[in-house]
Amino acid sequence: MKQLPNKTQLTGQLKWVERVASVMDDKFRLPGTNFRFGLDPILNFIPFAGDVSGFIVAAALLYVIAKNGGVSRKVLVLMALNISVDALLGAIPILGQVTDFYFKANTRNIKLLKEHYQEDKHQGSGKGIILLIVIVLIIFLAASLYVSYVALRWLFNAV
Repeated sequence: MKQLPNKTQLTGQLKWVERVASVMDDKFRLPGTNFRFGLDPILNFIPFAGDVSGFIVAAALLYVIAKNGGVSRKVLVLMALNISVDALLGAIPILGQVTDFYFKANTRNIKLLKEHYQEDKHQGSGKGIILLIVIVLIIFLAASLYVSYVALRWLFNAV
């Protein structure tokens, strides 16, 4: 595992990942405030293309980290979860544009990476997180099927 200095400075390709994440999430500052944003929420104003481009950049960063970062699988699972939540929220009309200014998956992933190196956090395989995600998805699917059944039943009885 790569050891980093106390200030947790990333080096090599991981430094490049950190720079790209900054451009995507917090490169610009709203004048007179501490509020920062990047290209990701700006690109999200372009229907579909903005969401896809942000997702592709985040996925490419995850790939570089997975290939060169020497991190645990749990860190990779948490990073993929951040990217997925960001993509799902970003796909919701209007709400997605607003949440993209606040839910910054790339910045969250850099934080996870630094915590992993500096504080030895997020160790392990991530199987528990994957299992939890699968359970939540199964519950969501079952609830969706039930609501669809009730709606169709009501619709056919109303006719």
